[in-house]
Amino acid sequence: MPVTARLSRKFYEALGGGSANELVDWFNAVDLTYRADLRELNELNFARFDAKLEQRIAQSEARLDAKIDRVEAQLSAKIDRGLAELRAEMLKWMFLFWLGTVGPILALLWPIATR
Repeated sequence: MPVTARLSRKFYEALGGGSANELVDWFNAVDLTYRADLRELNELNFARFDAKLEQRIAQSEARLDAKIDRVEAQLSAKIDRGLAELRAEMLKWMFLFWLGTVGPILALLWPIATR
């Protein structure tokens, strides 16, 4: 909504109606030109800001992805180590339970086998 410039009545009387109207029209034209230039400058600045923001977001996402990959690798290594330790522990106990079962069976069958 453009704001039109108006001059005081004394100014109109001093310059005359035609000259004062030309001056008012010139002021309004300058105002519209400056508004258009300001709008264009704001759009250019916003476009630059938007581009920088996109770049910074992309950099932040890349850093976050790298950190997530590093944490996933560490977690995977810990899980693999834990599973290997658990497997070794389970094999040890399975062997001990097997011996605990086979030993008494052999002790019971030994007298029968040696007759």
